[in-house]
Amino acid sequence: MLPPTFKDIVAAREFISPYLPKTPLVRVAKLSEELGCDYYVKLENLLPTGAFKVRGGVNLVGNEVSSASGRVTLVSASTGNHGQSIAFAGRLFGARVIIYAPTENVNEAKMQAMRDLGAEVRLQGRDFDEARLECERIARTEGFRYVHSANEPMLIAGVGAIGLEIFEDLPDVDVIIAPAGGGSCASGNCIVANKLNPRVRVIAAQSEAAPAMWHAWRNRTLDPYPTMQTEHEGLGTRVPFELTNKILWELLDDFVLVTDKEINEAIVVLARHAKQVAEGAGAASLAAAIKLRDRLRGKKVVGILTGGNIPLERFRKLMPV
Repeated sequence: MLPPTFKDIVAAREFISPYLPKTPLVRVAKLSEELGCDYYVKLENLLPTGAFKVRGGVNLVGNEVSSASGRVTLVSASTGNHGQSIAFAGRLFGARVIIYAPTENVNEAKMQAMRDLGAEVRLQGRDFDEARLECERIARTEGFRYVHSANEPMLIAGVGAIGLEIFEDLPDVDVIIAPAGGGSCASGNCIVANKLNPRVRVIAAQSEAAPAMWHAWRNRTLDPYPTMQTEHEGLGTRVPFELTNKILWELLDDFVLVTDKEINEAIVVLARHAKQVAEGAGAASLAAAIKLRDRLRGKKVVGILTGGNIPLERFRKLMPV
């Protein structure tokens, strides 16, 4: 499987633009002051599903449906945002969508959002990877189109449109920080940065309580990581994915681990200073920027706020009284 090219990303942006708005890139004065850099937030939480993944979903599903002779049935595994993206696109283009999700550490709001978008949600296994294995089995048995959450060039190409928008709005960007669960966001931005300005550093950020992608990047291996204990489901996987890792091995400049506590603190900071609601995965970029502040001083930095689908009760508990 070949990774998407820069031309694929340009084509994806053109395809999805009638359906999805360009998201704002906002300089946050207070964060810039505290970090000693010009800190910008890319607000992917403002997309229709509340997360960046819908870009890839619209690109893949739309192209899949347009090339099919009959009604398409798509099946995928997700902890929420990827599933919402496929469900949103399925409703948009008239495809049937089945999503497998784990029974533990699930975001119920994301589960309901997938159902509201017309997807059939099936709960299976303790975590994402167990749900994914059952999903893959059903796809083989029933002959459904299995949509992997990361090993899909069309998904990565759609998500790569984020990078095109960043360079349009901030041509002299120095650093882009992307949260990493499966790695599609970091991968797409790496491809764009490498083409438009190879001097721009792309940094991935992941929870140290679920470091499978970080471990794979550092050790150049696709071996599963034995533990996955993060409370932030958007960052939770035990198995690194081949396609995204191949891109990151070649193009990613750095990979940073942050604690769940640091992510939670970043959620609060984004609410206070940027007036934005971020889920854990979405706040990981700021958590990494805070950890790297000495290296980022004086630079123009973009932190991608990948999603805002945090359970309201969790958000309420994090907010200071």
